[in-house]
Amino acid sequence: MAADQRGKAATLALRRRLLSNSCRLFFPEDPIKIVRGQGQYMYDEQGAEYIDCINNVAHVGHCHPLVVRAAHEQNQVLNTNSRYLHDNIVDYAQRLSETLPEKLCVFYFLNSGSEANDLALRLARQYTGHWDVVVLDHAYHGHLSSLIDISPYKFRDLDGQKEWVHVAPLPDTYRGPYREDHPNPAVAYASEVKRVVSSAQEKGRKIAAFFAESLPSVGGQIIPPAGYFPEVAGHIRRAGGVFVADEIQVGFGRVGKHFWAFQLQGEDFVPDIVTMGKSIGNGHPVACVATTQAVARAFEATGVEYFNTFGGSPVSCAVGLAVLDVLEKEQLQAHAACVGSFLMELLGQQKAKHPILGDIRGVGLFIGVDLIKDEATRMPATEEADYVVSRLKENYILLSTDGPGRNVLKFKPPMCFSLDNARYVVAKLDAILTDMEEKVRSCETLRLHS
Repeated sequence: MAADQRGKAATLALRRRLLSNSCRLFFPEDPIKIVRGQGQYMYDEQGAEYIDCINNVAHVGHCHPLVVRAAHEQNQVLNTNSRYLHDNIVDYAQRLSETLPEKLCVFYFLNSGSEANDLALRLARQYTGHWDVVVLDHAYHGHLSSLIDISPYKFRDLDGQKEWVHVAPLPDTYRGPYREDHPNPAVAYASEVKRVVSSAQEKGRKIAAFFAESLPSVGGQIIPPAGYFPEVAGHIRRAGGVFVADEIQVGFGRVGKHFWAFQLQGEDFVPDIVTMGKSIGNGHPVACVATTQAVARAFEATGVEYFNTFGGSPVSCAVGLAVLDVLEKEQLQAHAACVGSFLMELLGQQKAKHPILGDIRGVGLFIGVDLIKDEATRMPATEEADYVVSRLKENYILLSTDGPGRNVLKFKPPMCFSLDNARYVVAKLDAILTDMEEKVRSCETLRLHS
């Protein structure tokens, strides 16, 4: 049977037979069979159109014609490895360098964010001569063994924390120890990193790197307080380590105000290593590590070649260049700032109306809606969040949850997500929350009269 004639049930049965249950689906009770994507929309086998609010991989929109054409045209001419001279790889490195601080001027090309973070770890260790890593609680940096080890989100459910990994509190001003009423949460949270470093040093450990997503995503769409990264970088560098900014989820203009999310921390802040993935290729497997001449030279000094079979191929670089072209031509960074601000405003209006909405946080098209059971305790409304996501799906809106309590609705749509999309999604969210509240009131009334 041709795949395009196979029904959803048959596809699901085949998947269950052939793929591991570890490879999970969205909406496992009633998964969607997606057969087509365009812009910020996805379509199932029946032709139903869904608004995609969560796919930050299709950065400039699903199947963008300019990106598709760039890949196709280059594929017709040449696709080989980077051991041959080719203009695409140097043109792409040049274009990326124009978006970054001058100090970050050496590039390595890879296939995935996990590969990028693994290489960043190798670079940091070679440059510093140290081994240990400081990470933020609830962090996730990739699926390779080396990265599971520095991802509390994963290792807490597996082999636990290695002795060379040191975990600092997530700089969460809504749920963490230093909240919105603290006079200087950036310094307070950075001091926690200093404490973690000092504790490690007292045990004879030496810090190679601090890894952080510029905006922690799996941690619950967290916006670190401005000034936090520069303070942390000072503590880490004094300990002989380097600062790695993981931009895999949030780079390439998503935050609106800047091209890179780490730039939210101030004009003068420059990481030692930046990792990129996901959105960089709009669905094509591309990733990149940018670093300084000093770090790169230390890596070169080993005499060991760095070679990646598919990284930096002519097709991958053509795709990467096309994504940058679309971002520029369609002014998607400014668009993210405009639509994101509007979406935050609409969600803020709903917060005044619905007590379950505890916190609305975000920048550009990276937004988290923290659902709570109680305003005083801020207890995560996990079941309610799951219910809201399920109901939104029934209304052809794709959203998901994140955070330690799985209670944060996360918005990170393709960058072409529109003002009309924002209005529609928030209107549906309002209707679902209103219906939930009415049902709760009805249950309470029944209990009172029983």
